[in-house]
Amino acid sequence: MIETILQWDTTLMHEINAGWSHPVLDFLLPLFRNKFFWLPLYVLCMAWIIYNHRIRHIVVIFICLFLAVFASDTISAKLIKYQVARPRPCQEVNLYPPVIVRVNCGSGFSFPSAHAANHFCLASFFISIFGYFLGRWKYLWWFWAILISLAQVYVGVHYPLDIICGALLGMIVGTSIGIFCYHRLQPITIQSPDNT
Repeated sequence: MIETILQWDTTLMHEINAGWSHPVLDFLLPLFRNKFFWLPLYVLCMAWIIYNHRIRHIVVIFICLFLAVFASDTISAKLIKYQVARPRPCQEVNLYPPVIVRVNCGSGFSFPSAHAANHFCLASFFISIFGYFLGRWKYLWWFWAILISLAQVYVGVHYPLDIICGALLGMIVGTSIGIFCYHRLQPITIQSPDNT
């Protein structure tokens, strides 16, 4: 059973890594791994929170946000990775066909993807708290997290299973802390620009 899953995982990784090869994706997807590419979005989100909420709400939101990302990153990158110790596909010298490595491979382990865990954690957190305010636009958070996660497979540093499990971990952590944070804010109500 496990061997079958790992074989499926490797086959799908090759399909995304090599089968999707295209000059446009070669340019774009490595960018999605770069913090300088996605950091401005999160800075804008922080600015939106500061602009639209009272100071006591901001403090609660930022504390919960810090706890969510810290928990997601620590569990994925510091605990599970070293217990599983799965090599990255770009580190597997005996993998056939060889992986197309489009970025620096890195020396860390592969399972689960901390990128996926952290970005899905952020998406889940923001949707849990601000989903009512964003309406249909909230689904862009999922699109953003999926795009960043798929980029990890395309550039050759993760398997799809790393992404799936990292995403599930991030969603559990982000949603749990987001709901807790939301309920902490409920008694004092979150303020929008129209009712401050």
